[in-house]
Amino acid sequence: MSAVPTRRRRITLALAATAVLALPLTGCGALDKALDCVKTADAIAGSVNDLQQAISNAGDNPLQIDETLNDIDNKLDKLGDQTDNADLGKAVDDLGKGVDNVRTSVKNGDSAPDLTPLTDAASEIGKICTP
Repeated sequence: MSAVPTRRRRITLALAATAVLALPLTGCGALDKALDCVKTADAIAGSVNDLQQAISNAGDNPLQIDETLNDIDNKLDKLGDQTDNADLGKAVDDLGKGVDNVRTSVKNGDSAPDLTPLTDAASEIGKICTP
């Protein structure tokens, strides 16, 4: 079992626990934000992991990167539509720009595209979601 799925579960569980514990203190608006954070963190953790795997396996299946990027785009579209939180919406948009940069790099022949914009956006979401 890989460490990344375990880390993904921990992030998701930690955010979910925070959401449940914060409910009596903050009300429904905070719960909505916390639930948005859980959905967003889970989708991003899985997406970044999938993209890293697709890049490392590009020699075996070069189309996997493009398929993974399309999947991430679809997830981001759904997340952007579901959140009412402006900060989370911006972070999701930034993540989308990072995906576009990776797509351009791959189309230009870069076999090891820079994933820093993706990890930076994921880190920003972590900051937004920390109570």
